[in-house]
Amino acid sequence: MSVPEHRPGQQQPTGKALAGLALGALGVVFGDIGTSPLYGIKEGFSGPHAIAATPEHILGFLSLVFWSLVFVIAIKYLGFVLRADNNGEGGILALTALVSGIKRDGRVPMVAILLGLFGAALLYGDGVITPAISVLGAMEGLSVVTPALERYVPWVSAVILAVLFLFQKHGTGNIGKVFGPVILVWFITISLTGVRGILIDPSILRAVNPLYALDFFLRDGLRAFLVLGTVVLVITGGEALYADMGHFGRRPIRVAWFSVAMPALMINYFGQSALVLHDPQAAENPFYRLAPEWALWPLIVIATAAAIVASQALISGAFSLTQQAIQLGYSPRMTIVHTSSSQVGQIYLPEVNKALAVGCIVLTLGFRSTSNLAAAYGIAVTGTMVITTLLFHRVMTEVWNWPAWRAGLVTGVFLVVDLSFFGANIVKIGQGGWVPIAVAGGVFALMSTWKRGRAIVRTALREGSLPLDLFIPDVAKRQLHRVPGTAVFMTSDAAGAPPVLLHHIKHNKVLHQRVVIMSFTTRGVPHVPREERLEVRELGEGFWVVVGHNGFMETPDLSQVREGLAAKGLELKPAETSYYLGRETLLPTGSSKLARWRKKLFIVMSRNAQSATAFFGLPPNRVVELGAQIQL
Repeated sequence: MSVPEHRPGQQQPTGKALAGLALGALGVVFGDIGTSPLYGIKEGFSGPHAIAATPEHILGFLSLVFWSLVFVIAIKYLGFVLRADNNGEGGILALTALVSGIKRDGRVPMVAILLGLFGAALLYGDGVITPAISVLGAMEGLSVVTPALERYVPWVSAVILAVLFLFQKHGTGNIGKVFGPVILVWFITISLTGVRGILIDPSILRAVNPLYALDFFLRDGLRAFLVLGTVVLVITGGEALYADMGHFGRRPIRVAWFSVAMPALMINYFGQSALVLHDPQAAENPFYRLAPEWALWPLIVIATAAAIVASQALISGAFSLTQQAIQLGYSPRMTIVHTSSSQVGQIYLPEVNKALAVGCIVLTLGFRSTSNLAAAYGIAVTGTMVITTLLFHRVMTEVWNWPAWRAGLVTGVFLVVDLSFFGANIVKIGQGGWVPIAVAGGVFALMSTWKRGRAIVRTALREGSLPLDLFIPDVAKRQLHRVPGTAVFMTSDAAGAPPVLLHHIKHNKVLHQRVVIMSFTTRGVPHVPREERLEVRELGEGFWVVVGHNGFMETPDLSQVREGLAAKGLELKPAETSYYLGRETLLPTGSSKLARWRKKLFIVMSRNAQSATAFFGLPPNRVVELGAQIQL
């Protein structure tokens, strides 16, 4: 999306800058939670754990909705979690990178890293379900217009999703400019329909009193607890607040929530509930029943536009999450297309786009309605909420140095709520809750296998290398023939002479006049300052070591590297520079503790990873690859 970007270190925006960022935040941050009125109230009175549309149930359910939004979104995320930033960036992987840098007794906190990794995997499940349920929710207005159109709802939804995913390769720069205004129109619209509902029965405003929620629990017990699995539908999108913090900053997100999003959502939820209180038959689809008959088609159009914006935000979020996973070493290299020359965050990953497209369309045609799909939604959301709370506890104790009792009190309160929502959704596994668990389990297996496999490969390569303080004197003593030009040897570890360099000397018996050992590292911060991105050392005998440092939200750019090296006195002339890469042939016959199925999985992932030539933007006609066998 093309919006003014907030950067760490900037002063808090005010005036027009604040208004612009707040408007952008409406489109990107609140698209998911903003479309929840399409199905949130309706699902409370339908499905296997539905409640009867009696006055007591309606007031109790609405009170739960109201206080869940206040506690989870306004207090937990906006009040606390948004303060746990990683150099201005938020999100589950940014938080994981932050806590992974906190070591006790020199050890990396593996439990925290695995939790963060599984939380990231759950977000992919959320990314598959959100576009499907949002578009379905918008299209279900067709069945309100006329029941004869009901059978076409899933097919029309699938077509809209297909077009949305086909459009991704063109980037979101143009349509991104209207994201904020579209969602602003949406919030205004649902506010107006909500007011119309409240005027039908103003007594619904009593639900602000939390005693109605408490009375609901005391009277209905287990049924009231299970209905939390539906209430969670209105707080989906809490993680988006956190993940998009780096684009907008805390203040614009808070302004957008308290001034527009929260009031509009509350008014609409109260309006829908008032309508159901007045006419229990309206519970079938209270969102569209709020609108007068003449406004149904315009409302369907506006709802569809809002659903597309919400879907786009989740799709773009999946692209960014994957880029972070690649940079942090949890995913193989993939094609990353930058769709904008001015906005760094606008990227397109074809492989991820195809996977999401297939998943969303299959879910849409398989579940066919928001009622069926709602059961699958809560597990991913509540699971990520629990993991965020656990990682946040580590930030409070290790980064902010809060006393154990203070951090424990905050964590305890958050976990009571999070685990209640999670427990209420566990019973939905058989009705579709297995979908996000299956997606998350698969993604977690892929990410953890890749991380472990690459560690094994790096160890093997390190064992096959030679310390530079021994290698360079040996080269000088052997007086190898030197040919004109520059040879760049790409390696993951610049501490020693890489195996590809040793193989080159062994087989070719020559060296270029200038030899550059180049590697790229990813720091546990989102962005690395320009002055710290390149580390250059001259070792003598024509040897140089170049280490590029990137943040986990950045991709190595060879053109920028060349410019930086030229400024430091090391010019890489394109026509006189050759790049040497190692190509490993992996065999599952080694003695590592990696399970055999994971070895085979890692080999398949390695074979299908994007080539280093394409990922780093190396000129293909200047690349030489030398092979080696490695046993896992």
